Amino acid sequence: MPQRLVFWLFACSLILTFAIAADSLQAEDWPQWRGPSRDGISNETGLNFNWEQNPPKLLWKTEGLGNGYASVAVVGDRIYTTSNGEVSQALLAIDANTHQRLWASKMTDHVPKHGYDGSRCTPAVDGDYLYVIPSNGKIICMKTADGEIVWEKDFAEEWDGKMMSSWGFSESPLVDGDWVLCTPGGNDAMIVALDKLTGEEVWKSKAPTGEKGNDGAGYASIQISNAAGIKQYVQMGGHGAFGVRASDGELLWSYNPVANGTANIPDLLVDGDYIFCSTSYNTGAAYLHLTKDGEGVKATEQYFLRPNTFQNHHGNMILLGDYVYAGHGHKNGFPICIKTDSGDITWGGKIRGPGTESAAIIYADGHLIFRYQSGEVAAIKATPDGYELSGSFTPDVVNAPAWAHPAIANGKLYLRDQETLMVYDLAN
Repeated sequence: MPQRLVFWLFACSLILTFAIAADSLQAEDWPQWRGPSRDGISNETGLNFNWEQNPPKLLWKTEGLGNGYASVAVVGDRIYTTSNGEVSQALLAIDANTHQRLWASKMTDHVPKHGYDGSRCTPAVDGDYLYVIPSNGKIICMKTADGEIVWEKDFAEEWDGKMMSSWGFSESPLVDGDWVLCTPGGNDAMIVALDKLTGEEVWKSKAPTGEKGNDGAGYASIQISNAAGIKQYVQMGGHGAFGVRASDGELLWSYNPVANGTANIPDLLVDGDYIFCSTSYNTGAAYLHLTKDGEGVKATEQYFLRPNTFQNHHGNMILLGDYVYAGHGHKNGFPICIKTDSGDITWGGKIRGPGTESAAIIYADGHLIFRYQSGEVAAIKATPDGYELSGSFTPDVVNAPAWAHPAIANGKLYLRDQETLMVYDLAN
């Protein structure tokens, strides 16, 4: 066979191999809290979850980040997270290629003091800017290039903001079009919408009230819903679940029975015209139907699950099709699958899994990734047919409680553990 023809065939085979590999791995960034759509769901495919035979390989790790429970945002070759330093809380930018810190920008004048010291917020990246909430309660806009502060607003000074309890502001901000939204927790400014380039207030919303819970912000982050044909921002606050009209911040509905007086933590799950919500501390879960009621919205309870049936402490929940997947139990992460429209437990609720205590949960490529508070990471098939563990591993560094949520970007699993960031290969 002529040498030129042999070379041509070899080159074609290489091109075909690379094309197949590129087609099988559908990669994307993770630009904010809980991923591209703020729902804990990654759209990446072609990932390795055969962890019993082929556990993820540690590609690299970097240390010296500072204390914090924050997750990471990943855009291109930049990684962003927040941490406590020796003198302040800061936002860090890390180069994904060199693994070196590019810059650190101070968010506070001192290290905030509250229960479980450390940062909480995952930055929201939006083009040349990013938005972040330090745990002492303010919102800051910075430039992605160098961390230069563009504007900042203090929750207490601007809006009489407060938390429902003493564990520090834990929200990750929402960028929506020309606005950035956050939850200061004030009675007259529970949620505020700000011009994302200037920080100027667009509107502020009244806080809901109720017999259960406390005044102030909870520990969840804002979601977008178009239930009942009305765009609204829905949130879990100190007095439970509620929604405000997106155009002007008018309080549309609230639901108090899901609140507790200690900490309302999990994000709301948006399911078309429905909301699935849960808190722990012996509270439970509910499925709400949102319908138009004059100019407002009515929230009707479809069912309520008592805490022995389902309660999500923290770590959040995943909505896939007709099912909710989560960790069940106060200070527990027992894997569970719930039929959303009926509240029936399809499987789980008493399965311990490979780790202990609560679990942070995300989804990718047919699998739930549970990161247990004790450090272990498990891959569980996301199917209502039954609990099936695909494998688990213990990260290189574990400083329990391992509360930082996992993130997936471009075929890699990112695990923050206090001062250490570990990056694992999921593509092979």
